[in-house]
Amino acid sequence: MAGGAAKYRHLSRKSSHRQALLRNLVTSLFKHESITTTWPKAKEAQRLAEKLITLGKKNTEASRRRALSVFYTPHEILPKLFGPLRERYAERPGGYTRVLRVEPKKDDQAASAILELVDGPKDMRFAMTARTVARQRSQGLDTLNELTRLNVQKVTQFRRDGISDLELAIKTLEINKQKESKSKED
Repeated sequence: MAGGAAKYRHLSRKSSHRQALLRNLVTSLFKHESITTTWPKAKEAQRLAEKLITLGKKNTEASRRRALSVFYTPHEILPKLFGPLRERYAERPGGYTRVLRVEPKKDDQAASAILELVDGPKDMRFAMTARTVARQRSQGLDTLNELTRLNVQKVTQFRRDGISDLELAIKTLEINKQKESKSKED
């Protein structure tokens, strides 16, 4: 039956291989907070990661056992899931991960993507928004355009001290730019 409604992507693997692949991707995601893979793998790993963070927010013995069965290195990652990540996403109703499409990096030109945890130290949208605001301020523009204003609202909405973190990132970028211009002059 062509075009049948599949509940998940099979990724051209048998079920045991697919589960091992997804477990490995999710383990790496929680360890590094950002991974690069193909787009279909990132979307499937995103589903599992969202479920695991929801388990972390519940913080029951059953949820700990369930998470323990997924990770390959659970003793490294369970304290992180039930500690800092649980606190980070306590107020967020969902959407703990983000998939960003990037240029194909492999020789086969497969669609690549970055899977990252939002509101973390490696949040790419936060960094890009800070860079955009810093550039606009250096150009003397006081008001932000509609898209930048929307991105500022998105990256600060659920982040604790979001506005102050964004201002700190902007100031850091401005200081780095001043240092670069001084080093070019010398």
